[in-house]
Amino acid sequence: MSDRFRAVRWLALLALCLTHFAAQAASPATTGVGLGDIRIHDPVSGGEMPGLVFYPSAQAKGVTVRGPYRIEATVDAPAIPGPKPLVVISHGNGGSNMGHHDLATYLASHGFVVATLEHTGDNFHDQSGVGYPQVLGGRPIQVAATISTLLADPHWKTLIDDERIGVAGFSAGGYTALMVVGAKPHLERFIGYCKKYPGDEPACGPLRRLLASAARHGQSDQAIVALFQKDLLKWGDTADPRVKAAFAMAPLSIPFDASSVAAITRPVYLYYGQDDHVLIPQENAARLAPLLHTLEGRTVVPKADHWVFLAPCSPELAKEAPVICSDPAGVDRVKVHAQIQKDALAFFRKTLHVSP
Repeated sequence: MSDRFRAVRWLALLALCLTHFAAQAASPATTGVGLGDIRIHDPVSGGEMPGLVFYPSAQAKGVTVRGPYRIEATVDAPAIPGPKPLVVISHGNGGSNMGHHDLATYLASHGFVVATLEHTGDNFHDQSGVGYPQVLGGRPIQVAATISTLLADPHWKTLIDDERIGVAGFSAGGYTALMVVGAKPHLERFIGYCKKYPGDEPACGPLRRLLASAARHGQSDQAIVALFQKDLLKWGDTADPRVKAAFAMAPLSIPFDASSVAAITRPVYLYYGQDDHVLIPQENAARLAPLLHTLEGRTVVPKADHWVFLAPCSPELAKEAPVICSDPAGVDRVKVHAQIQKDALAFFRKTLHVSP
């Protein structure tokens, strides 16, 4: 074998090795995911809210089953030490702290700590506060309380970089996420909306009952809504300066106008379904998008309805809740979530200044 041939072969092998290592470097490493339970003091109700923490672990394997949810995480698995960026996820009306477990485990497997919470008075077993200030103004306060709980806990605070915090949310949770980064709702906008869409029971039912009660006591629509508007700040400023970015999925946006979002200085990513019948895009996310001067990106899921943003359902959950587990023809929820996860990861890495 000639020296020249040996040199050429050596260079070819070297190039192959370099290509292999470059591919490995370009492909972000993933880890297992640990899962922990937390109790969060709720400044709004004075009680406690259940929450979950998802975090990277080198010793996690298997699936944790909780009710109809199959979570790709191991309870109390040892955490990989060191501070990591934090993302808090807020669920929608009547949701739970497990409704977005797949997004939580995906982010955690890529180096994030992720916390979820169950909003008081607006969850799957208690919706007594829906439409009232304790929910409309209390939700972002509860997100802030979740962050504070983690940063005050001797165990969790060592795993969190308090300079790199983001929020994500779906539906009413998207509304919550926008408020956390500075949006200020104008509740009087519901009056005009509900005159235009009187059949929208989820959005207008509570308002209609409230206004009927106010009328019986001689109060005008504007007077009672103004009272509710004032009560939104009963528990303090709903914006949290610790949160640097918001990822909002099909956000309730009816009460937001240009002045509502003018104070948002942090990046926002919007995701919504093209055929959302619960939060009509032209009255919600699609109308909001051009008003956001910090909009980092927008993705519209073709043909998708509202519930596509909930984690793909287990057979048990699909049987219990077929409406929220079903999608229109041509929509593959598993594929949609694979893209949502990638986009959320890229967004939070960029806005929270996290290296892959």
